[in-house]
Amino acid sequence: MRIRTFAVVAAAALALTGLGAPGAAAAPSGLWDDFNGDGYRDLAIGTPKASGGTVTVLFGSSSGVSPARSVNITQNTPGVPGTSESEDQFGENVTSGDVDGDGYADLIVGAPSEQITGKPSGSVTIVWGGVKPFTSGGTVLTAPNAEAFGFGTGAAFADLDGDGTGNLVVVGANTFWWYAEGKPTQDGALAPEVGFLPENVRLDGVVAGHFSGTDGSDFVLHGRRTDSTGTITGKYVGLLRGGPGDIGSSYSVLAEGSAAGGAAWDRAVAAGDINGDGYDDLVTGNTDVPNGGSFTVRYGKAAGLPATGGTYTQASPGVPGTDESYDYFGAAVAVGDATGDGYADLAVGASYEDVDGHRNVGNVVFLRGSSAGLTTSGARSFHQATPGVPGAAEAGDHFGSSLRLRDINGNGRADLAIGAFGEDVVPGGYDDGAAWVLRGTTSGLTTSYATSFNATDFGYPVVEGRKFADVLAR
Repeated sequence: MRIRTFAVVAAAALALTGLGAPGAAAAPSGLWDDFNGDGYRDLAIGTPKASGGTVTVLFGSSSGVSPARSVNITQNTPGVPGTSESEDQFGENVTSGDVDGDGYADLIVGAPSEQITGKPSGSVTIVWGGVKPFTSGGTVLTAPNAEAFGFGTGAAFADLDGDGTGNLVVVGANTFWWYAEGKPTQDGALAPEVGFLPENVRLDGVVAGHFSGTDGSDFVLHGRRTDSTGTITGKYVGLLRGGPGDIGSSYSVLAEGSAAGGAAWDRAVAAGDINGDGYDDLVTGNTDVPNGGSFTVRYGKAAGLPATGGTYTQASPGVPGTDESYDYFGAAVAVGDATGDGYADLAVGASYEDVDGHRNVGNVVFLRGSSAGLTTSGARSFHQATPGVPGAAEAGDHFGSSLRLRDINGNGRADLAIGAFGEDVVPGGYDDGAAWVLRGTTSGLTTSYATSFNATDFGYPVVEGRKFADVLAR
């Protein structure tokens, strides 16, 4: 069905001119996802499956986000390196950070299937933020050596070496690379001093967090184990400790196996301080369990993340729903403080959940953090049959296939962005995709003022299988 539509004229104009929201503050905010420096976090949406891939940025404001304050970015956008090609997967992962040190967040986009003559596949594009973001060009990084195929499979921006300044980290299918502070260059990729990845691991992503007492950040690398033929044999989650010293020397396997609590999808791993003790906690979703999916919480501490954690399913006391096979509970997870009480909360997607007799509609479960950790008290679920959520519960929508919890209206409470890659927007459409935003309040998420949008609201033509909002930036 056609969900709520916004005027696209302003959005299209922004896309053509590259202009973002109205003039930013005199001094940039320094927020890692504020591209125009106006003090509001922005929302970046990746759609890698159509026309080589696109990233749509909606600029935050006191009233939230709207397509009227947005910009579309592709590899054909003036100043953005490269050319859009059907197989690139530009936007397969999206993150941000102040890479060039000017106080404005920069957009970091992975295209792991980009084909470069004479090199393995993959690239990472950085588009510079500023008062008028994305108008001063960018830079592209490609595979540093012959083994780095799938370069750009995952990326993060955090302080790796403990000197107080952020570093760009990029992973390929089986490689890990990092860059010194400042604008990265093609010949500036640094490999770990100690090789730590087993040959039969194929990575899907990387997540940074302050999981331990180490100076700087630690990095969770997640993906799959394979056999000698390349057949997937199970999940894999590893922890690389940051800080000064030999990068790679402190690495441990957190989980592996067919039901290890890891995840094969990069959007099913997230970090944040759920119990408010100053250390980030790790949440990993696992859809490959008999009872319809699960997620595991590992609590950070000075000594680092433990190998085991608490695992929850829809059969756990207080968790909404029923543990039915193929619900894909844990297909997406996001961590952020939606209530503003100082404890990060958790959103969990069950993107194949049946609703009101319709198959694979999708559902999102919201659970609160506390000083004791995650609590199921007062847990709620949201789907397209929930009053106030735009749209209707229809088969194959996959509501909750991607999630992000960040404060985009500046009121101190994180707002939940939700993707549904299977939403059919126009009559006869198939997997057009759409996104929603629910606001955070002191009591949790609310459907009041809920907004929704899809590719047509940003001037994109309808393309079957576009899967708009398949990826939401970390």
